[in-house]
Amino acid sequence: MDAIKPTMLIINAGSSSIRFAHYRVDESLKQILHGRIERIGIPGTRLIMMDISGETIDRAIDIPADPTAMAASFSDWLEASEIMSSVQAVGHRLVHGLSHTEPERITPALLAELAGISPFAPEHLPRELALIDALQKRFPSLPQVACFDTAFHTSMPRVAQLLPIPRRFEALGVRRYGFHGLSYTYLMEELASLGDKAATKGRVILAHLGNGASLAAVCNGKSIDTSMGFTPTSGLPMSSRSGDLEPGVASYLEQRENITATEFQQLASCESGLLGISETSADVRELLAMEDTDNRAREALALFCYQTKKWLGGYTAALEGLDTLVFSGGIGENAPVIRARICEGLGYLGITLDPQANADNAEVISSGTSAVTVRVIATDEALIIARSVHRLLQFAP
Repeated sequence: MDAIKPTMLIINAGSSSIRFAHYRVDESLKQILHGRIERIGIPGTRLIMMDISGETIDRAIDIPADPTAMAASFSDWLEASEIMSSVQAVGHRLVHGLSHTEPERITPALLAELAGISPFAPEHLPRELALIDALQKRFPSLPQVACFDTAFHTSMPRVAQLLPIPRRFEALGVRRYGFHGLSYTYLMEELASLGDKAATKGRVILAHLGNGASLAAVCNGKSIDTSMGFTPTSGLPMSSRSGDLEPGVASYLEQRENITATEFQQLASCESGLLGISETSADVRELLAMEDTDNRAREALALFCYQTKKWLGGYTAALEGLDTLVFSGGIGENAPVIRARICEGLGYLGITLDPQANADNAEVISSGTSAVTVRVIATDEALIIARSVHRLLQFAP
């Protein structure tokens, strides 16, 4: 860790993890440390961290699940680790930002607004806001910046934002927002830097496939639709999230199993998706290893690929054609078998993979005759936040 030159800290708080990264405050924005605390609130909570020299820490750590206690414990650890000794700013990923279109310096008014929408993302926002509050109390003079996952999708046309329920609920904020926006921002910037003309003048589908999974349809650099809607639980089936689920399921389970709304939320967010279908694992790698002998694992993977293929086809229709398809996220970047199954039979859309390039996780995995360029790009949400903090606070080079 470079404790002499000024730095910034980037924090991405999830439902059961905290990811963080440490960057130099200069034009290079060189990352000097990154890490994560995983399995918060679950037995086996661990801190895993690597610095610029490659030195790695992997040890048990005590971080409670309650958002306020979690934030206090994490702040204690930060202070004890001396990471904060050179930090001049903190950037946060905020999963929800209503209609905010740009990163913003955190103020009491912004915090009050975000606290009011905590029910929109109950597994994420309370943790994120608790961390901001804890750091403000511990380091009151330190500027903090909010970067919103929803901002990328504020360009969606109204027809893509509407939910087909009584209009009066829109006044309560009930509409489609979309998520994974920081990842999508990075992917579009990378696409432009690679010289892909579709990044600014063309039709692109971005597939962020990880523990959370979504697709976005982008036309001429602007999001026109995305699979996640009002909450990050909607859209594709994911590791433990159900994705789209008809309302009748909740009603039936309420009558048949006395499941409450809170219990159903827990079921749909934490017990469903690949985990629910397989009954064994939420990890694609483990399911692929089991599928030859376990029909449940095979069906879980088949459902994931089938639903992703359907969304891909639907967004090609919404875009009236397709120029570039990008795979990203843990699954999208590292699972050639899943990419091949999703793209199988899509030659009529102009998508044809090169089997060897796909197996090698090459940057371009489409064949030479494919009308659509298919790419694999490793996403970097932390770098997008760091760039936003640097730009917003106008740090001198």
